[in-house]
Amino acid sequence: MAELAPYALPSTSMSDIDIEAQVHGKVTRYCLTSTALIVTIGNKKSQTVPLHNVIAASYHPDVRLLKVAYVLRKKKKGPLELVYLDGQVEESRAEAAGKLAKTMLDWAYKDIKLNRRLKVLINPHGGVGKAVAVFNKLVEPVLRTAGCSLDVVYTKKTGDAYEVAKSLPLGEFDALLSVSGDGLIHEVLNGFANHAYPRKAFQTPVAPIPTGSGNGLSLNLLGTEDGFDVVAASLNAIKGSPMPVDVFSFTQNGKQTVSFMSQALGLMADLDLGTEDLRWMGDSRFMYGLFRGLIKFKSCHIQLSYKVVEQDKRKMFDNLKSRRSQTSSELIPPEIQDADSSLPKSKVSLDETEGWTIFSEPLLYLYAGKGPYVARDFMAFPVSLPDDGLIDIVAQSTTNFSRTDVLASFGGAPKGDLYWNDSLHYLKAEAYRIKPLSKKGYLSIDGESYPFEEFQVEVLPRLATLLSSYGYYNAPFDDVKASKQ
Repeated sequence: MAELAPYALPSTSMSDIDIEAQVHGKVTRYCLTSTALIVTIGNKKSQTVPLHNVIAASYHPDVRLLKVAYVLRKKKKGPLELVYLDGQVEESRAEAAGKLAKTMLDWAYKDIKLNRRLKVLINPHGGVGKAVAVFNKLVEPVLRTAGCSLDVVYTKKTGDAYEVAKSLPLGEFDALLSVSGDGLIHEVLNGFANHAYPRKAFQTPVAPIPTGSGNGLSLNLLGTEDGFDVVAASLNAIKGSPMPVDVFSFTQNGKQTVSFMSQALGLMADLDLGTEDLRWMGDSRFMYGLFRGLIKFKSCHIQLSYKVVEQDKRKMFDNLKSRRSQTSSELIPPEIQDADSSLPKSKVSLDETEGWTIFSEPLLYLYAGKGPYVARDFMAFPVSLPDDGLIDIVAQSTTNFSRTDVLASFGGAPKGDLYWNDSLHYLKAEAYRIKPLSKKGYLSIDGESYPFEEFQVEVLPRLATLLSSYGYYNAPFDDVKASKQ
């Protein structure tokens, strides 16, 4: 996790809470500042621990023991690891140790609820099938150390997470954790949509613990450095703040489904659904699917129509930068009124034609969604915002675009460089429709297979809630055109 200072702390004198203790026979110095805990063990180099990363602190006067726990990256590019420090304090410093522990905990959890109550769903079969082992070894110790209470459910089959979310007792949990990939979150959100009180159910924050193949949502919340780090994700579950996000109403054959991340057709659906038997490869299967799809290089035979709001790439980029410059207080959402009512009704009729644009060029693929990353090596929607009330649509034309062009352009895919390609049509819309012009094809909704049939998608603004330590998608995106000039 990046070294965050997500909140302002009061200034105070540090001299009274700068103490020493014996940890495993070594003199250990604790220095608490307004932004970090600085720990020096013996003659080793000091460790600077952002207060955001401190998850527990207590002093036990009966045995004069100062207990501190935090997560820290021991190697520059390694994952976060849980660190326990149990220090024996001299009797003369007992009062200072008590003050240090209390102040540290107060500051580390400023405006954050202690001892969160978490509903945890674990998919033992997701991704490469290591979710249970990862949870037991890495995730649960962090959550327990932070004082969280856990209600754990192991899913046995598809639909179990849907049923849990559909009947979730509201008000009993501070967040719902999904220890799996993006597919389980798709189930959870659709369970909320069919809850007796759907809008209130959607106010339950969801936090992913990435043990799937793609882990797109985790990448968007934590960034590429921490998107696959389950300890960083656990820290987000402990310290993250609720962030409202748009989701989508996907309507097909009269049935409404909630989509939270992406809808894909053509090459992008082929490389996802066409590699289901290769989940053992982890997220590498997506690049394999890309190369396999390029060999065929077949067009996606669909009719795309949409209600466009913006398609000027420069304006969308500038708007992204403007939103990033806002303070966290400016991003605090208003209270949701009428939380017990049903889901928002569709604002876009399936028969409506006025204001719709038909895309006339042949397509290699169609991608639409919310959140910049769909995989670690592909930032598909770099100017996506959590709650702009719009859906980002990417339409890659085959006009004057070859296999070589695809390979060349995907070199910058992890950083979103494809956005600036002239052949890539990128727009934001209120809604869009797809009409297949052939009988066979893949349709991927949040990575799940759906019938290759006509459908419509529209935005459900700020309906769902995620936990975020940033208040926005942690996906830096730069203007490559300007940097090359």
